[in-house]
Amino acid sequence: MSTATGNRLGTPFNAPATFRPRDPDAPAWDRVAFEAQLREQGRSYHIHHPFNVMLNTGKASPEQIRGWVANRFYYQIAIPVKDAAVLANCPDREVRREWIQRILDHDGFEIGGPNGTIRDEGGIEAWIRLGLAVGLTREEITDLRHVIPAVRFAVDAYVNFARHAPWQEAVCSSLTELFAPEIHKQRLATWPEHYGWIDAEGLSYFRNRVSQARRDVEQGLAVTLDHFRSRDQQERALEILRFKLDILWAMNDAMAQRYGVNA
Repeated sequence: MSTATGNRLGTPFNAPATFRPRDPDAPAWDRVAFEAQLREQGRSYHIHHPFNVMLNTGKASPEQIRGWVANRFYYQIAIPVKDAAVLANCPDREVRREWIQRILDHDGFEIGGPNGTIRDEGGIEAWIRLGLAVGLTREEITDLRHVIPAVRFAVDAYVNFARHAPWQEAVCSSLTELFAPEIHKQRLATWPEHYGWIDAEGLSYFRNRVSQARRDVEQGLAVTLDHFRSRDQQERALEILRFKLDILWAMNDAMAQRYGVNA
């Protein structure tokens, strides 16, 4: 097994190395340059992981797709828990008023009023429908029987970070959303062609997240650019984003080891 460079996790598939030592005397980047540094970390996004490449190029078997969906469900149900931790630690009312939308997006909501009830089943339910579309049962998705221990460990580490880190750092860790619309668009473009046996209605989660992720990026990016001002703070922000990228990469490593990667 090869080992990645710097602070990246040891993995059987090398992600691009992005680690670099801090220079405490370096001048701070301006907002444009700092944002560019954040976006540059997309080279390590799991869109490049061999397991994800296999999924999006039509080489995955039904078993591999079902394994991916079942394991990613554990990540989906952790997202609103992570976001609740951000809310719990954040004293800024305006930030909380915007951030709470993320929980509603995933958990869903039901609001009654004089003009009737507004319902949204949310992203977690949409992911369950994806699982049903690929041949899993609701019970085997929600009872987590297929979740690999290493996936559980990685996701739990992310939630634990959000609970104990300063809320601005937890917000920064969410900026993998910078790169998410592209991976969702890839799935929408390639899965119907390669996996015609999957009901297209099951792909609604990806359609919804293309626009939601863009909206979420605007808020998370504004908080990060406002808070991390000195060069040392900005380097810290890059470390946090790389940590989150490691989480996603490690999840794919675990699934590749369990289900294999087809050439």
